[in-house]
Amino acid sequence: MNSLAEVVRKGKKQKVLREVKFAEADEFERLDRLSRLDIIKNLIPLGLMHVSDELEREVEELAGPWYSRQGGDPALARHGSNPGSVRLAGQKLRIKVPRVRNIVADREVPLETMQAVRGSGEVNQGLLRRVLYGLSCRNYEAAAEAVPGAIGLSASSVSRQFVRASANKLRELNERDVASLDIVALIVDGKAFAEDAMVTALGITFDGRKVILGFVQAGTENQKVLTQFFRGMIDRGLSIDEGLLVVIDGSKGLRAAVREAFGRKAFVQRCEWHKRENVVQYLPKNEQAAWRKRLQRGYDRPTYDEAKAALLDIRQHLEQRNQSAAASLDEGFEETLTLHRLGVFAILGKSLKTVNCVESLHSMIDTRCRKVCHWKNSSQKQRWLASALLDIEPRLHRVRGWRNLGLLRDAIKLELGLVKQEGVA
Repeated sequence: MNSLAEVVRKGKKQKVLREVKFAEADEFERLDRLSRLDIIKNLIPLGLMHVSDELEREVEELAGPWYSRQGGDPALARHGSNPGSVRLAGQKLRIKVPRVRNIVADREVPLETMQAVRGSGEVNQGLLRRVLYGLSCRNYEAAAEAVPGAIGLSASSVSRQFVRASANKLRELNERDVASLDIVALIVDGKAFAEDAMVTALGITFDGRKVILGFVQAGTENQKVLTQFFRGMIDRGLSIDEGLLVVIDGSKGLRAAVREAFGRKAFVQRCEWHKRENVVQYLPKNEQAAWRKRLQRGYDRPTYDEAKAALLDIRQHLEQRNQSAAASLDEGFEETLTLHRLGVFAILGKSLKTVNCVESLHSMIDTRCRKVCHWKNSSQKQRWLASALLDIEPRLHRVRGWRNLGLLRDAIKLELGLVKQEGVA
């Protein structure tokens, strides 16, 4: 074979396969050792043969050819071989490893090729995704299209690899540098997860990207735990100097934590969906749909004055029907109209008037974690949740109207007195 196939990425909507490009064999030979090994590791079982070739090539560079006094380092000599294993495409395969010894220093010389293909400490992303998407450790060997002679695919081995890979994901999320992110809004919501409350914080950057800032495990959404959670994000670099919009549901503990951690720099937008459902739950079921529509029409008014007038009119009628429902509407009333008061509801209301972004995130977590029948400890819960969140994050779309997030920041800075009226677009 004189050429090596080169992978061509297909477009999203491409229906016809393009012609496969080929790289000549001499191009492959001109690559450095690590580049060649990256290609070889994805060719099984052909790769196993080439790994042996690469090992022999390195030994020859170090100690010279067989039965020759020329080439190589005179202080180095071949020293038999040892049984070993290499990791190719997530599977361990047995191989005979040649040895080289420094006869002057009387010590073993490690082979760079072996270190590169052994995979020690390497996170197997393919295994992580397969288990995360529902393939059990018990069935992994049967479903993973194992290469004959592959080792390390037993249930216990797969489980250990998944624990190691998911622990790395948890560490990555907990140590994420927030200082490099220009966060304009923060959407926070809790979810019942394995008999605990897991509160997730989703940041909205200035360019509209959704970035997971972290999560905290708690029995309930209590103030003390959540305050520490928010302060931890500030310690990791979350900037609130120019103010921040924080979208939350109606949890009192969450609201108190936002106030304590962010102070006056946080502008709270209460989730309109939660408020609407809290109000109508006091009413008979046969009346809830009608009142729900009336409340939604009120909240959908584009300006603060129009929305407030419409909701106050609804409140008058609601008080005559059910005073408990009216009192529920009163609670946090102004915070449900924060986007209206800032003058950006018409352009950003669809994205930021509810915690739906995080609710959607939680539903995607369910699809990845629902097959876990028994949660053993906190470490397992957090590893799974972190792995699911980081797997989902690249699939998240920008928020609607993200090009107008600059207007939101200007409005917040104006409220904080950081700019003058004429400085706002």
